[in-house]
Amino acid sequence: MDIINIYTDGACSKNPGPGAYAAILLYKDNEKIISGYKEWTTNQEMEISAVLNALKSIKNKEIAINLYSDSKYALDGMMFWMHDWAKKQWKKDIKHKQIWQEIYILYNTLKINCIWVKGHSNNLYNEQCDKIAKNLIKDNKQ
Repeated sequence: MDIINIYTDGACSKNPGPGAYAAILLYKDNEKIISGYKEWTTNQEMEISAVLNALKSIKNKEIAINLYSDSKYALDGMMFWMHDWAKKQWKKDIKHKQIWQEIYILYNTLKINCIWVKGHSNNLYNEQCDKIAKNLIKDNKQ
């Protein structure tokens, strides 16, 4: 079975403040970078925005996905919390509810394996995502 590896990271200056996210998608010999910037946000919102936008870019619903993140918030949300929120019909006051609802739909239509990586531990693609996100913040401050 084909596998796509996705690395994600989010960053925020002053939290809340200007923020950005980045995702690197690796499939066979191809590499795709997805990134975005938001003027006023939080680190958590950027972490899950990276996940959401990476998953939205997957066209082949049959492909296996290894999703690597250094955000326990993003991974715990995907593997545990959002399923409880959905069972309770999203009635609880949930930060970033709309993003979580979109991730939930994608999570249930894709084959995703969530993998935690330690941040700033010399993981090549995690470090690249971190650098891209931080550079987006820096570039938009000027």
